[in-house]
This record gives sequence, C-alpha cells and structure tokens, in this order.
Amino acid sequence: MSTTALPPLDATPPTRSETTPRATDTPQATGVPRRIVAATVAGNALEFYDFVTYAFFAVYIGRAFFPASTPLASLLLSVAVFGVGFVTRPLGGVLIGMFADRAGRKPAMLLTIALITVGTLGLALTPSYAQIGMAAPLIVVFCRLVQGIALGGEVGPATAFLVEAAPPGRRAFYSGWQLASQGIATLVAGLIGMAVIATLTPEQLQHWGWRLPFLLSLLLVPLAVYLRREMPETLHATGGMREHAGFATLARHRRTIGLAVLVILGGTVSNYVGNYMTTYAMATLKFAPLVAMGATVMMGVATFGFALLGGWLADRHGRKPVMLWPRLATALLVVPAFLWLIDQPSLPVLLAVTLVISALGAMSGGASITAIPELLPRGIRASGLSIAYAVGVSLFGGTTQFVVTWLIEATGNKAAPAWYVAITSLVTAAAMLAMPESRDRNIDG
Repeated sequence: MSTTALPPLDATPPTRSETTPRATDTPQATGVPRRIVAATVAGNALEFYDFVTYAFFAVYIGRAFFPASTPLASLLLSVAVFGVGFVTRPLGGVLIGMFADRAGRKPAMLLTIALITVGTLGLALTPSYAQIGMAAPLIVVFCRLVQGIALGGEVGPATAFLVEAAPPGRRAFYSGWQLASQGIATLVAGLIGMAVIATLTPEQLQHWGWRLPFLLSLLLVPLAVYLRREMPETLHATGGMREHAGFATLARHRRTIGLAVLVILGGTVSNYVGNYMTTYAMATLKFAPLVAMGATVMMGVATFGFALLGGWLADRHGRKPVMLWPRLATALLVVPAFLWLIDQPSLPVLLAVTLVISALGAMSGGASITAIPELLPRGIRASGLSIAYAVGVSLFGGTTQFVVTWLIEATGNKAAPAWYVAITSLVTAAAMLAMPESRDRNIDG
C-alpha cells in the first residue's frame, strides 16, 4: 500500500502528461449524471439555509430566547449562540469526514441531512423564554450544537463527491457548485425573510413569524433524502491504490491541512460579515428590516454567480491566481466600501457594498474549495477537507459576528467589520502563496 499519494508541497509539480486524470475519474465512467450533482447541491443548500437563517433573524431570536437589560446585550447573546453552532463543527468534521472516507460519501451525506433536520425542528418549535424560562435558551443551544455537527460533516463529503464526479478539466467548476449552493441558500433565505417581514406585523414577526422560514425548510427534507439515496458512490469508483483513512494519514498531510485552515480563514470572515450585513444594517445603520434584507438577497445572488465564475476561471487559469487576486482585492477595497456605506446609508449603497464583499469572496472561494481536496489523497479527502473547513470556520466564522458587534460598540467605529475582513484577508493571501498549483494533479490517489 502506498504511503504517500502526493509529492511534498515544495516539490516540483508533475508535468501535465503525468497528471492527466484517467477516464475513471469522469462522470461517464462512474455513472454520475448531472441530476446527481444537482442532488448534492440541493442537499447542501438545504443544510446551509437552515444554518444561516438563524443569522438573518438574530435580532428576533435574541428577543425571544435571550432577554436582557439592553437591546445590545440581547443581540450579543443571540450572535454568541449563533457562534455556538460552530463549536461542534470540528467534531462533525472529524467523525463524519472519516466516516465518509471509510463507508462512502453517500451515507455520510444522508447522515448530515438527518442531523440538520433534528436541529432545525427543535429550533423552530422551542417555546420562548417567557413561556418556559431557562429551558428555552438551553434547548436552542443544543439545537445549534447539532446543526454544527451536521455542517461540520457536510462540506468534506459533498465537495469530495463533486471533485471525484467531475470530468477532466472541469473539477473547479463542479466543486464551485458547493459554494454556489450556499449562495442559493442565502438567496432563498433572504427572499423568504423579506416575504415574512413584508407580510406580518412587527408583533406577529417577533411572536411567531421568525419561525416560519425554519418550518418551511422542513418541507423539503423528504425530497433531499430521496435525491441523496439515489446517488452513486465515488469513494471506490477507481481501482487504484489509495491511502487508508485515519489519523496517521491525516498527520502525514498536516502541512496541507494547516495551510487549508488559513486559506479558509479569510473567506470565512468575509462570508460571515456578508451574512451579518442584514443585522448590521438594522442594528448599526438603523435600516428598516425589509430594506436591510436586501443585503441578504444580494449576497445570495453574488455568491451563486461568482462562485461558479471562480470555478470556471480556475479550470482555465489555475487555482492559485483565482484564489489570490480576489482576496487581495478584498483587503484593498473593503474599508473604503464600508466608509462609503456609513457616509451614505442607502439601499443602493448597501447592495453595492454587499456585492463587492460577496463577489470577491465567492470567486476566491470557488477556486479554494477545489484546490484543497485536490491536494489530499482520496483516502483522507473528505476528512481532511472537513477538518480544515470546520476548524477554520469554527475559530473565525463562529466568532465573527460576535467580534464585530463587540468591536463596533467598544470602539465606536462603525467600520470595524471592514478592518477585520482586511486583516484576515492578508493572512489568507500569504497562505495561498504557500500552496502549490493543483489544476493538473491526478486525484485518483
């Protein structure tokens, strides 16, 4: 059994003729039609919809479950519990990722659907603090922990499946659908949120209306389960030798996983500042809720379109340039963009700033989410990516909304979120420079 499926990161990359993917990597060879890829994307979108909807209704959830002496304290408690959902992501990444590398991508993705359903159902049906007291926030925290396990284990198997199912020369475009599906989730969450806010009175919205988006997502769970049950398996799609899943193999690739965490850092902070724009617009800039929800819709559209564009470009020009240049542009443009929004707080400016953050982040992310699994052998592809993603998102995504909310209050600087994005983007750019180009690698290891 081979002990190293990839050359060292500082080694000279193999030539194209040595690394051309074999026919067994193609969907035609493994029997993966486009509808199966769509099933992967639909399930992933459903899980992210459930998770990020919490962020969009953080103000209302805070009032329902975390009463406090001031609105700011209630909001801080609410976004802190949003962060709790990230605590168990590394656990989900390790357990479900290793399960996917041993049992297969398909059973792992069915498991994550089941877990996210439990968490969402509990959150939607939990009575408020006024009705059952301290039991309410405790149940909400538990539901967020379950959702965190599900999402921690979802990204690795789903992305590994897309990379392994892709035809030669289109791996980045296929895996870009993973991030694009998050854009779909954000867009749908924003549209539903706007409909709920426009239809209900403020009292109805606070009392029970914020629960509707969670309940609506549960109607799609049977469809997502059915689609994933029909998926083929790509883990054993080839007969080549591969490294065993396990901690020893993960340890041998720790440099790649460590760099991946830093690559994910910048995209995570940008993404969750983008998710935070609706709350930021309401709580800091005093936008009306319906107007503020426009940021969510814009983020969803931009993430969907530019993630696929990033994947398309990465297939043609390589992973590194498409990862790096949008990240550097983010570091350069985000502070002026926020200062413009603060100086001219209007819906067009809010949408423009959200577009800049989301589009650049999605382009870079579409390439990054491909490069990381390409640098890992098949036997630890799902677990390695799951761990890197879960750790990066847990350490920085889970704390982003709390940190920027606190920074705005502590410093009095409404542009604090932008400085946080700029600094973390520079750290990520350095990690991207240290990664090798992976477009022409043979991933059949």
